[in-house]
Amino acid sequence: MAEVLTERRGHLGLITLNRPESLNALNIAMCRGILDALLEWRDDPQIAQVAITGAGERALCAGGDIVAIYRDILERNGSSEEFWRIEYQLNVLIDEYPKPYLAFMDGIVLGGGIGISAHGSHRIVTENSRCGMPEVGIGFFPDVGGTHLLSHAPLAAGRMAALTGMKFGAADTIALGLADTFVPSHDLPRLLEDLETQLADAAISRWSGIPEHGHLHEEWVQAFAESSTPAILSALHGFENPQALSAQQALTAACPSSVRLVEELMRQAGRDLRGDLVREFRAAVHRLDDPDFAEGIRAAVIDKDRSPHWNEPLEGSTPEQRTARHFEPLPGAELNFALLDQGLREKSG
Repeated sequence: MAEVLTERRGHLGLITLNRPESLNALNIAMCRGILDALLEWRDDPQIAQVAITGAGERALCAGGDIVAIYRDILERNGSSEEFWRIEYQLNVLIDEYPKPYLAFMDGIVLGGGIGISAHGSHRIVTENSRCGMPEVGIGFFPDVGGTHLLSHAPLAAGRMAALTGMKFGAADTIALGLADTFVPSHDLPRLLEDLETQLADAAISRWSGIPEHGHLHEEWVQAFAESSTPAILSALHGFENPQALSAQQALTAACPSSVRLVEELMRQAGRDLRGDLVREFRAAVHRLDDPDFAEGIRAAVIDKDRSPHWNEPLEGSTPEQRTARHFEPLPGAELNFALLDQGLREKSG
């Protein structure tokens, strides 16, 4: 069965990610399928709005296929660069889409799942939502515009999310600016039905509710306003809050070279998503050559020992040089957005 299902329901275009056994994790073909559907519907007068959901009951999307990235690191077959090149253009298309784009962020929404949801115009979370950018735990960084999005969140909260990779429920996902509206999960089917005949704002207002309180309003989060990792950890020591302890443990376990890279990416992030994605694309491609990325994936999903051995320090390179290398140009291979500008007869397929 197809990994991306598309349907026309009244004036709604519905996209369903259909890899429930893999928590709807994205691959190249899926990104192409989503992008092609959005391009087709962009100028279709019969489609007033688009919604994206995930098959199964566990996730909208758990991110990208990191096992495939691990194989690419070992073989250097170019598949990761191709995947990111399509995926990042898809993120921009969602951000710039001229019609309402509704993301049903029910269940797990991580990494690339944030990329296909948080850039949309209407982001809906439920009591089941567990959202985040956990990449620092595998030696990578919040890409798909993650550093762009989190740099615009409240300072301490955005840094906390980026540097710890923690997962958040509905209220905190809204507080981070990654979602807009809470709808109880049992009401999602009726909301989808309404979207076939009603415009997005009217339909959502009928079913929206108030989520349970989160944690990002708590005092301990302000520890992440400190200027360095040691200072953050020192500030967190002053709190006995269980969430503060979890954040402390997550930051301690995070890949140190990833943390430094995230700090610099967020420092450079601006208001232009396209420009920030060009920067993230450079960093992602160069990250394939950093040993921490392969080691992080190995520990998390290959050997599953959950005990990465980070390469600190990296021989022949200062920490500053190591970070700076991620921003070097990619001659002849920079990210462009050609797929978004071509005619429908020349779509990505």
